[in-house]
Amino acid sequence: NASYDTVYERGYAAVQKRALQQVESINAALNPTPPLPDLAALPDNPTTPLSSLATQLRTVAKMIAARNTLDMSRQVFFVATGGFDSHDDQNQNQPGLLGVVSDAIKRFYDATVELGVAQSVVTFTQSDFGRTLTSNGDGTDHAWGGVQFAVGGQVQGGRIYGTYPLLKVGATLAADGADDVGGGRFIPTTSSDQYAATLARWFGITDSNLPQIARSIGNFSARDLGFLV
Repeated sequence: NASYDTVYERGYAAVQKRALQQVESINAALNPTPPLPDLAALPDNPTTPLSSLATQLRTVAKMIAARNTLDMSRQVFFVATGGFDSHDDQNQNQPGLLGVVSDAIKRFYDATVELGVAQSVVTFTQSDFGRTLTSNGDGTDHAWGGVQFAVGGQVQGGRIYGTYPLLKVGATLAADGADDVGGGRFIPTTSSDQYAATLARWFGITDSNLPQIARSIGNFSARDLGFLV
């Protein structure tokens, strides 16, 4: 609440003040009387230790449960887990990392079923880079194409969207193959803009506004990948 000389300081102070006010509102919504129902899939007790990712998703589930108190009809939540920048020890670390993701996503989906909102929630992954197919001797390096997944009651699951190299005529999942641009870096067949546009349309964004969400969507004939009903 102090006075500051520069616009930078005033802007920073405003952000901090707003954050403190929002924390108070959220804490009040997450700790009502009577309390929010405990979730069997994401229990809040010391006898069932949860990973950091699952703990983050438990908070998301609680905020969804308190959506009426928070007066939120459409919400976007970001959670994160690390360790995938696997330049080394990949064979040892990757199975455990993927296990943490699998357990957390399964628990969160089950929690949305408990809350009766599974049809209204979509959980999806996004990464800023993939991994090379070739080894650096102990792991892999930064690449381009990668695989993402989406989970939810309205996801058309059990399918591959886009064209995986093994399923593409004339292509092989091999170094120096048709889709390898060098060093085991694969060209993606599906754009992140198409991925974003599909999610945005499900979220209620009109076709005319999609370029504001996915700036390069005009470069692709398919704006909707079809994995959401």
